[in-house]
Amino acid sequence: MAETSRAAQTWKCSGLRWAAAGPELRWDGGRGSPLPRGKRVAFEVAEGGGRTCVGARGNACPVRAGVPERSTGARCEECARLDRAHSVAADTIADDPRPYHVYLAWFGPGLLKVGITAEERGSARLLEQGAICFSWLGLGPLMAARRSEELLRAALRVPDRIPYGEKRAVRSALPGSAAERTAELADLHARALALREWPESLHREPYQPVDHVDVFGLGALPAAVGEVSGLVAGGVVSGELAAAAGPDLHLATERGVIVLDTRLMTGWELIPAGGDAGGFTVPVREFRREVQEGLF
Repeated sequence: MAETSRAAQTWKCSGLRWAAAGPELRWDGGRGSPLPRGKRVAFEVAEGGGRTCVGARGNACPVRAGVPERSTGARCEECARLDRAHSVAADTIADDPRPYHVYLAWFGPGLLKVGITAEERGSARLLEQGAICFSWLGLGPLMAARRSEELLRAALRVPDRIPYGEKRAVRSALPGSAAERTAELADLHARALALREWPESLHREPYQPVDHVDVFGLGALPAAVGEVSGLVAGGVVSGELAAAAGPDLHLATERGVIVLDTRLMTGWELIPAGGDAGGFTVPVREFRREVQEGLF
């Protein structure tokens, strides 16, 4: 947004996308802003308009319904229902002919999950989720991939979702080597392939871990001091991009590193922050720090 003057029209963010060249913010109309590390991210929320529903499946919300500031979905109840009705993740589609990968992902010590993604998407889904490392587990028809997910949940107690807050909490204290980061992943992969109930139509994939620490820029990331809890009209976000993982931007500010979930940007009208815009003025939830009150 830095190349656009303050007097220009407002911008509407359609989300963070991960491409081969790295992350970029996408805007209504198809334009994108690449996000190399070290780039200044600075914008102001336009006054007066409020946050409105982003619609569903590429269609605008017919009533431009208002949505809460802290909603990461940015959809009204009706548009959220329509979007979910066509979602593979919601298990509402059974006749998709595309092949699907089953994957195992690791987000930090003890934080592993199983999931599926269309083969044609490659590893984009893992980048979007902020997976620190992952390995493919199987490849085959959608329903076979679904059965493998259910099998791992039932037999090995592997979840298919991990809250974003838990992912963020461990990013600044990850093990230092790729071998340490992938140890739990390797063990789970071996136990998953050993299950006798494995679907016959699902081809088993060998263990080949992929590590995203360098891609995300997490190698020397300082611990975050807080996270944006929501945008507000007139609020300003300004900081230098220290890391990006999943939908999150870790911004270096005068207050320390603050995490901005870019899903909170959708539905707002934004303008480039000018030199007269003050600091970092959107609401921030500070992370609690444990204080030791004595020697023992």
